Amino acid sequence: VVTQYFVDCINMNIQVHVHVNGDEACEQFLRCYEKAVEITGHGTELRPVMVHCQALRYDQLDRVKALGAIPTFFNDHVRFWGDLHHDEVFGPERAQNISPMGWALEKGIRFTIHQDPPVKMPNQILAIHNAVNRKTESGRVLGEHQRIPVMEAIKAVTINGAYQYFEEDTKGSIEEGKIADLVILDKNPLTIDKEDIENIKVLETIKDGNTIFKA
Repeated sequence: VVTQYFVDCINMNIQVHVHVNGDEACEQFLRCYEKAVEITGHGTELRPVMVHCQALRYDQLDRVKALGAIPTFFNDHVRFWGDLHHDEVFGPERAQNISPMGWALEKGIRFTIHQDPPVKMPNQILAIHNAVNRKTESGRVLGEHQRIPVMEAIKAVTINGAYQYFEEDTKGSIEEGKIADLVILDKNPLTIDKEDIENIKVLETIKDGNTIFKA
């Protein structure tokens, strides 16, 4: 049934966004989309999106890349539920690799970061902070090797987000000819202490070249 759904979407040139939180959900997506690509002869160009990917495994990443799939990580889990995952849900070893952005970066996979309203409301400054620091509420670093550089975290909420929606030619970076969608911040996330990123404030928001918010 899932494979046929993907076949129908591919035949209609529709990009799919699939909720895959656990590793077996990721496996089902990969297995069924691979089969759909085999049946239709294409589909990787549609950039299928894997939503959450909390327990995506290292051994699955080459298949993610081969499908042209885009993982979008709900990485705030590390901050707000990381201690629970460490102590009770996944255990100390598996919990180190939830939201495995470090692995995705290593494999050259383009990914994005999101929140999951109303579970956590949109806050991309916090998303960047958590991707760079990976600290739980108790202060435990959960997966040192899954931390990513600040610029990669910024890309995940800007240019990669635009790519996810086939809008990279018009949005996602500040370039001549692109839509002027941007924010002005009170501190430079690339130069301040990475532990202070979450305290950065938005001074101004510009949409289509017009100021729509000013602190």
